[in-house]
Amino acid sequence: MRALRWTAFILFALLVAAGPVRPAGLQTLEIASKTGVHAFTVEIADNEAAREKGLMFRKELPEGNGMLFDFHSDGPVSFWMQNTYISLDMIFIRGDGRILRIAENTEPLSTRIVPSGGPVRAVLEVIGGTARKLGIAPGDRVASPIFKGR
Repeated sequence: MRALRWTAFILFALLVAAGPVRPAGLQTLEIASKTGVHAFTVEIADNEAAREKGLMFRKELPEGNGMLFDFHSDGPVSFWMQNTYISLDMIFIRGDGRILRIAENTEPLSTRIVPSGGPVRAVLEVIGGTARKLGIAPGDRVASPIFKGR
Protein backbone atom coordinates (compact mmCIF):
# COMPACT_ATOMS: atom_id res chain seq x y z
CA MET A 1 0.00 0.00 0.00
CA ARG A 2 2.83 2.35 0.84
CA ALA A 3 4.49 1.70 -2.55
CA LEU A 4 1.20 2.44 -4.31
CA ARG A 5 0.87 5.78 -2.51
CA TRP A 6 4.46 6.65 -3.32
CA THR A 7 3.92 5.80 -7.01
CA ALA A 8 0.72 7.86 -7.09
CA PHE A 9 2.54 10.79 -5.49
CA ILE A 10 5.37 10.63 -8.04
CA LEU A 11 2.90 10.47 -10.95
CA PHE A 12 0.97 13.43 -9.54
CA ALA A 13 4.20 15.42 -9.08
CA LEU A 14 5.22 14.71 -12.66
CA LEU A 15 1.83 15.87 -13.96
CA VAL A 16 2.02 19.07 -11.93
CA ALA A 17 5.59 19.72 -13.05
CA ALA A 18 4.70 19.15 -16.71
CA GLY A 19 1.69 21.44 -16.48
CA PRO A 20 -1.13 21.55 -18.96
CA VAL A 21 -0.43 21.45 -22.68
CA ARG A 22 -0.79 25.08 -23.71
CA PRO A 23 -0.10 26.99 -26.87
CA ALA A 24 2.97 29.22 -26.66
CA GLY A 25 0.90 32.40 -26.39
CA LEU A 26 -1.34 34.85 -28.19
CA GLN A 27 -0.43 36.90 -31.25
CA THR A 28 -2.18 39.13 -33.70
CA LEU A 29 -2.16 37.89 -37.26
CA GLU A 30 -3.43 39.79 -40.31
CA ILE A 31 -4.65 38.54 -43.67
CA ALA A 32 -4.66 40.97 -46.59
CA SER A 33 -7.39 40.02 -49.04
CA LYS A 34 -9.28 41.79 -51.85
CA THR A 35 -11.87 42.85 -49.26
CA GLY A 36 -9.36 44.44 -46.87
CA VAL A 37 -7.07 43.53 -44.00
CA HIS A 38 -8.56 41.13 -41.47
CA ALA A 39 -7.00 40.81 -37.99
CA PHE A 40 -7.20 37.68 -35.84
CA THR A 41 -6.09 36.98 -32.30
CA VAL A 42 -4.45 33.57 -32.48
CA GLU A 43 -3.08 31.04 -30.08
CA ILE A 44 0.25 29.68 -31.25
CA ALA A 45 0.73 25.91 -31.41
CA ASP A 46 4.44 25.60 -32.14
CA ASN A 47 5.37 22.36 -30.43
CA GLU A 48 4.24 18.80 -31.04
CA ALA A 49 2.02 18.51 -27.97
CA ALA A 50 0.16 21.77 -28.70
CA ARG A 51 -0.22 20.89 -32.39
CA GLU A 52 -1.59 17.43 -31.53
CA LYS A 53 -4.23 18.86 -29.21
CA GLY A 54 -5.09 21.92 -31.30
CA LEU A 55 -8.70 23.01 -30.81
CA MET A 56 -9.91 19.56 -29.72
CA PHE A 57 -12.65 19.41 -27.07
CA ARG A 58 -13.56 23.09 -27.36
CA LYS A 59 -17.24 23.93 -27.63
CA GLU A 60 -16.79 27.40 -29.12
CA LEU A 61 -14.33 29.68 -30.88
CA PRO A 62 -15.19 33.38 -31.01
CA GLU A 63 -15.13 35.19 -34.34
CA GLY A 64 -11.81 36.90 -34.87
CA ASN A 65 -9.94 34.24 -32.89
CA GLY A 66 -8.09 31.17 -34.05
CA MET A 67 -5.09 28.92 -33.67
CA LEU A 68 -1.93 29.11 -35.76
CA PHE A 69 -0.04 25.84 -36.11
CA ASP A 70 3.64 26.61 -36.78
CA PHE A 71 5.62 23.69 -38.21
CA HIS A 72 8.89 25.72 -38.34
CA SER A 73 9.64 24.60 -41.93
CA ASP A 74 7.71 23.94 -45.13
CA GLY A 75 6.31 20.51 -45.81
CA PRO A 76 3.07 18.70 -46.55
CA VAL A 77 0.76 18.36 -43.54
CA SER A 78 -2.67 16.92 -42.90
CA PHE A 79 -5.29 17.46 -40.24
CA TRP A 80 -8.47 15.79 -39.04
CA MET A 81 -11.37 16.84 -36.86
CA GLN A 82 -11.44 13.97 -34.37
CA ASN A 83 -12.55 15.30 -30.96
CA THR A 84 -13.15 18.76 -32.45
CA TYR A 85 -16.72 19.86 -31.79
CA ILE A 86 -16.87 23.01 -33.91
CA SER A 87 -16.65 23.43 -37.68
CA LEU A 88 -13.44 25.14 -38.75
CA ASP A 89 -11.88 26.73 -41.80
CA MET A 90 -8.32 25.43 -42.19
CA ILE A 91 -6.11 27.95 -43.96
CA PHE A 92 -2.88 26.35 -45.23
CA ILE A 93 -0.06 28.93 -45.47
CA ARG A 94 3.24 28.62 -47.35
CA GLY A 95 6.53 29.75 -45.89
CA ASP A 96 6.36 33.01 -47.85
CA GLY A 97 3.12 33.92 -46.03
CA ARG A 98 0.83 33.23 -49.00
CA ILE A 99 -2.28 31.10 -48.57
CA LEU A 100 -1.95 27.87 -50.53
CA ARG A 101 -5.36 26.35 -49.88
CA ILE A 102 -8.44 26.68 -47.66
CA ALA A 103 -10.52 23.76 -46.39
CA GLU A 104 -13.83 25.42 -45.55
CA ASN A 105 -16.39 24.32 -42.96
CA THR A 106 -14.68 21.10 -41.92
CA GLU A 107 -16.94 18.47 -40.41
CA PRO A 108 -16.85 18.28 -36.60
CA LEU A 109 -15.70 14.93 -35.13
CA SER A 110 -14.70 13.58 -38.56
CA THR A 111 -11.65 11.36 -39.03
CA ARG A 112 -11.47 12.29 -42.71
CA ILE A 113 -7.96 13.50 -43.54
CA VAL A 114 -7.70 17.14 -44.67
CA PRO A 115 -4.40 17.52 -46.60
CA SER A 116 -2.50 20.75 -47.18
CA GLY A 117 -2.22 20.11 -50.92
CA GLY A 118 1.45 21.02 -50.93
CA PRO A 119 4.25 22.22 -48.68
CA VAL A 120 3.18 24.71 -46.00
CA ARG A 121 4.85 26.37 -43.02
CA ALA A 122 1.67 26.92 -41.00
CA VAL A 123 -2.05 26.30 -40.73
CA LEU A 124 -4.54 28.80 -39.35
CA GLU A 125 -7.78 27.41 -37.93
CA VAL A 126 -10.70 29.81 -37.56
CA ILE A 127 -14.43 29.32 -37.06
CA GLY A 128 -16.11 27.69 -40.06
CA GLY A 129 -17.37 30.10 -42.69
CA THR A 130 -14.88 32.86 -41.86
CA ALA A 131 -12.91 32.65 -45.11
CA ARG A 132 -16.01 32.95 -47.31
CA LYS A 133 -17.54 35.68 -45.11
CA LEU A 134 -14.37 37.81 -45.25
CA GLY A 135 -13.42 36.99 -48.84
CA ILE A 136 -10.16 35.28 -47.85
CA ALA A 137 -8.78 33.20 -50.73
CA PRO A 138 -5.69 31.28 -51.88
CA GLY A 139 -2.92 33.71 -52.80
CA ASP A 140 -3.81 36.19 -50.06
CA ARG A 141 -0.93 37.25 -47.82
CA VAL A 142 -0.74 36.45 -44.11
CA ALA A 143 1.32 38.72 -41.85
CA SER A 144 2.65 37.09 -38.69
CA PRO A 145 5.99 37.11 -36.88
CA ILE A 146 6.66 33.57 -38.13
CA PHE A 147 6.73 34.87 -41.72
CA LYS A 148 8.98 37.82 -40.87
CA GLY A 149 11.76 38.42 -43.36
CA ARG A 150 10.07 36.42 -46.10
